[in-house]
Amino acid sequence: MSPQPVRVALLGAGTVGAAVARRLDDRAQRYAAQLGRPLELVGVAVRDASRDRPGVDPSLLTTDAEALVDRADVVVEVMGGLEPARALIERAMRRGAHVVTANKQLIAQQGDELHALADECGVGLDYEAAVMAAVPVLAVVRESLAGDRITAISGIVNGSTNFVLDMVARRGVPFQDAVRQAGELGYLEADPTEDLEGLDAAAKIVILARTAWGRPVTLADVQRTGINGLTDEDFAHAAAAGQVIKLVASAWCSGSGEDCRVELAVRPVGLPQDDPLAQAREGANVLIIEAESAGRLRLHGAGAGGEETASAVLGDVLRAARRR
Repeated sequence: MSPQPVRVALLGAGTVGAAVARRLDDRAQRYAAQLGRPLELVGVAVRDASRDRPGVDPSLLTTDAEALVDRADVVVEVMGGLEPARALIERAMRRGAHVVTANKQLIAQQGDELHALADECGVGLDYEAAVMAAVPVLAVVRESLAGDRITAISGIVNGSTNFVLDMVARRGVPFQDAVRQAGELGYLEADPTEDLEGLDAAAKIVILARTAWGRPVTLADVQRTGINGLTDEDFAHAAAAGQVIKLVASAWCSGSGEDCRVELAVRPVGLPQDDPLAQAREGANVLIIEAESAGRLRLHGAGAGGEETASAVLGDVLRAARRR
């Protein structure tokens, strides 16, 4: 008898969802060989099933997300937003399905409750893609450095704002023009507030800090200043001082064990031009982790993009499938 497939439900068919669906199809044989059983995409939940979605089999599209969740072993949430994403994730967990998500705001704001429910239901909750897309920063913090003591984390974790700041610093584009061009090129959403005010970066540093130190930090704990208040004069002063302005997310821990005090910040910082963070170009992400034994580690790569984010999502899907 052929082994039963692991049934995968996909919630969302945007840039990331479509990339996940394509790769589940064209890598099906390789995934089956890795798992010893096939991964079967049983449906893709969307708001409008009549729209053409390149790379996604139209027969898989459905607007009934709840019914789709009810027949899955692994549920992949890439729809974004807090609701109905949370309700669907909770429904999946209560029905015994493992969950994979790329939803940074949901994890940052409600991750503790979702982890508690996952433990109660005996299922997994994975979200590597929520921080730096294909760059496996959570795996490094959670697993590779599990035997070490991390003291600080800092980095460029929002590619959209980095693209804007890089255009100003390297190409001399006026700040507001750089914001406009970034929007036209798709680096910023129609409403760029989450990026420009540092909310996206804040969510990511919260997730990293929780993973590193297990402390119940929240978005309210982040000392946050976005880049929307910057002026061309700020950039001119930085250039005159031989500096580059970057939006830096940082977290550091003083003390140890139960006495560990975690502080978090997201703010524009003037950095020397030879600083590793200052050298991040366009939409790149860079993360520096400092640990007692390992010393200083640097992780660098694309922090956004459909294929890049799908890479992390699919890694989590395979991890979830092995739990079956």
